[in-house]
Amino acid sequence: MKLLETTIPDILLIETDVYRDGRGFFQETYHVQKYEALGISGRFVQDNHSKSVAGTLRGLHFQHPHGQGKLVRVTQGEVYDVAVDIRVGSPTFGKWFGTILSAENMRQIFIPAGFAHGYCVLRETAEFQYKCTDFYAPDCEQGILWNDPQLSIEWPITKPLLSAKDSAYPRLTQISAEKLPKYKA
Repeated sequence: MKLLETTIPDILLIETDVYRDGRGFFQETYHVQKYEALGISGRFVQDNHSKSVAGTLRGLHFQHPHGQGKLVRVTQGEVYDVAVDIRVGSPTFGKWFGTILSAENMRQIFIPAGFAHGYCVLRETAEFQYKCTDFYAPDCEQGILWNDPQLSIEWPITKPLLSAKDSAYPRLTQISAEKLPKYKA
């Protein structure tokens, strides 16, 4: 297992060991001691699995308080995955990192609490799985408009399929600092 470089140090892009042979493959998708060695500590309390059609964009979502760290991967299809640092006082506040996650590359990304997260589906369908460090809390659920011009995220699609909720989120600058997580050095 190895870490790949990202433009935001707190976001961890992970390439796991995959063992292939004529029967298929074997991949260890989580091992607490190995992930702790990479800097992913704490416990995961909830696993989620979604399936979406091509052109779907989910996000940019976050919870505050009760932020969720997420360890995400794609088990079928391909997505463009994005994390945005929304921690007030962070040296990378408002910066984003995006990467392709697919069933073929088998990469994972760890997005700590304090980041907004979203992804768009690049193939006919995609199945997306993620582990969370805190439970879903509907009263803490928030979001940022997917195409916030100040973030300038380079999404690979221009007319995504959005939920009504995702299309109505505010821009990051329209959210008061009290409703955003704080950076802890």
